[in-house]
Amino acid sequence: MTTQFTASGLEKIDEWRWRVPRRGAMKVPGLIFATDELMKTIAVDKAIEQVINVAQLPGIVGHSIAMPDIHWGYGFPIGGVAAFDVESGVISPGGVGYDINCGVRLLASRILGTDVSPKILNQLISGLFAAIPTGVGRGRKDVKLSAHELRQVAEQGAGWMVRKGFGAPADLEHTETNGCIAGADFSQVSEKAVARGADQVGTLGSGNHFCEVQIVDKIYDSSAASAFGLEKGCVVVLIHTGSRGFGYQVCEDAIETMMDAATKYRIVLPDKQLCCAPLHSPEAKAYMGAMASAANFAFANRQMITQKVRGVFETVFGEGNSRKDSLRVVYDVAHNIAKMEDHVVDGELKRVCVHRKGATRSLPAGHKDTPTAYKHVGQPVIVPGDMGTASYVLVGQMGALMESFGSCCHGAGRAMSRHEALKSARKRNVERELRDKGIVVMATGRGTLGEEMPEAYKNVSQVVSAVHGANLAKTVAKLRPIGCIKG
Repeated sequence: MTTQFTASGLEKIDEWRWRVPRRGAMKVPGLIFATDELMKTIAVDKAIEQVINVAQLPGIVGHSIAMPDIHWGYGFPIGGVAAFDVESGVISPGGVGYDINCGVRLLASRILGTDVSPKILNQLISGLFAAIPTGVGRGRKDVKLSAHELRQVAEQGAGWMVRKGFGAPADLEHTETNGCIAGADFSQVSEKAVARGADQVGTLGSGNHFCEVQIVDKIYDSSAASAFGLEKGCVVVLIHTGSRGFGYQVCEDAIETMMDAATKYRIVLPDKQLCCAPLHSPEAKAYMGAMASAANFAFANRQMITQKVRGVFETVFGEGNSRKDSLRVVYDVAHNIAKMEDHVVDGELKRVCVHRKGATRSLPAGHKDTPTAYKHVGQPVIVPGDMGTASYVLVGQMGALMESFGSCCHGAGRAMSRHEALKSARKRNVERELRDKGIVVMATGRGTLGEEMPEAYKNVSQVVSAVHGANLAKTVAKLRPIGCIKG
């Protein structure tokens, strides 16, 4: 195969991969997973420059990686993956993002989409909107955690919620790391972060966060779909949110510390937003303790929301045995996180710190961290699209371990900035357009539907096609939206 070179200096490796050759201060090459069509959008974004910048950080190994949903972010691109050697590498808050453990959780039911009449759909969406606070800074009026309770949430994650009656142990078995990341150190969390998080567990937030009612529209892999409990024509619910103001404050505090740390340890930064500290340093350990606390808060947040969703479904459909237990957790996975993991690098097993910012863990069948129930097929990979098109469920493949540190895309990825989307939507009624397609939406913010209109995002089917073609994950099912609540 002949490598093709583009005007921008990228090398096209094959139909699904592009290389950014090492140059200047780059310590490793860049690797972008994308089709020709997706690269047209990616090439005009500043994200490729960020891939190059990340490749210059100390201790990076393998490649500076970009998924097909890549777009510009703070320091690291959103859709970026990078792994750093534990001895010589660094950790960077910009490689995780402000919304620590922003992630998705998929709930599956046996309720047929044909049983959801327009009246029932309106009841569901209205019920969800009333039960789950949405919007910037919005908290719960019925729940305010004390500092002691917030410490327990930070240390125990979703497990604390289950023990308090919000869910069942089976929910934890279908959650990444059982809903709790080790190493949380609540003493590293600021009082400001504690104050911001006290009333925000069980809330969605704003922006691209949502709770969406969907129907399984198409099955591509019947074996994996059966293992995941997905049946064509049945209703599912997709939840997308993270650590809210708690995680945002943890990140903000850490960036201030890391700016000083980069100077202290004489780390040359191509962009100050890549501020970081050596993994063995006290600054890195403090951030990792606070980050794990925020990640566990996010798992607990999605756990409480899950139980609120179940309550709404029971109210609308009744508590018959076939309905009451029908909303089961398929999987809950983070896509903004940094974790210590073992990966093969240049033929040698290494301990590395994997940063996934807008990237989802993707593990194949048989991997030690793949949930027991899915060990024979692989870990579910959940890829939300825009609220007017589709979302997808995939399953992890060996290619992800070989090329991307067990990582995959996390969504469609923005094609427009929020400002551009709002400008484009100015003379449109996005809510009515979606309703005409049979999709009921409710949002708190006046501009949310404009910012989040379907055209603001890349084509999620093309994104999924790219990771499927690259063997990072295999397509299992397509989910069609019928209702959504947003901030």
